Amino acid sequence: MKFRHAVRLSAAATLIVGAGVLATAPADAARPSAYTRALLADRPTALVAGDRDLVTGRRSGTLHGDARLTRMRNGDRAVVLDGAGDHVSFRSSRRFSIATKGVLTVDYLIRPDTLQFADDEGSGYVYVLGKGSPGQHEWYARMYSRRNDENRPNRLSGYAFNARGGLGAGSYVQTKVVPRRWIHMTLVFNARATSSRYPSGYVKIYRNGVLRDTDSLADYRIRPTRGSAPLRIGTGYLQSYFKGAVGPVAFYDRELPAARIRAHERAR
Repeated sequence: MKFRHAVRLSAAATLIVGAGVLATAPADAARPSAYTRALLADRPTALVAGDRDLVTGRRSGTLHGDARLTRMRNGDRAVVLDGAGDHVSFRSSRRFSIATKGVLTVDYLIRPDTLQFADDEGSGYVYVLGKGSPGQHEWYARMYSRRNDENRPNRLSGYAFNARGGLGAGSYVQTKVVPRRWIHMTLVFNARATSSRYPSGYVKIYRNGVLRDTDSLADYRIRPTRGSAPLRIGTGYLQSYFKGAVGPVAFYDRELPAARIRAHERAR
């Protein structure tokens, strides 16, 4: 049997990827961008854009504060956040957890609108997105303010945590960030790819399709677990808030090859 690997468009478009139909999209999503098609081609378990999951076809996200939906130049949905309580939440799902299969790839677009966040936490950073709450921490993506207590301006990072919190195992990239310019980020959490170098697996971070860092989960004895906290975009566990915009966020229950991550970058 031959499987179609394309996107069929109509007034109520059916997105067909890999071995079957992923979702029946509403009319306003009838023309997915080249970037969205590239994300769907790798069969994500979830693809949240604004308040909608394009895999299920449902508007399952909740907007909080003054968060508002917008369209990117390519037509994709995004959410705009003012950095003062705004965020989007999606109910807890196995699709958002590292512990479901021991591997999680998170591919996302962000547009920081400032380099100095007004509502930060810790040494001077905000959580851009993640899944967790006190006692149920899982993973987070982070951005540091330009002025912070650790001299980490422009640093973008991703961390996996034990449920109790404390220190997390993470990877980072620290190169120039230009406000209001979109950045393509990819985090890989892999607790199954064990080796002498990575006895408990690793965390990887890509920026604009290029692998920038790999770190061991064993550094802080991280054993990912699954909790009931929601996925949040624009914050982590409601202690800091990202100012800017977040585009589509794709989740995969496996580690995407570097070539596919580069293909996502080329398509945006």
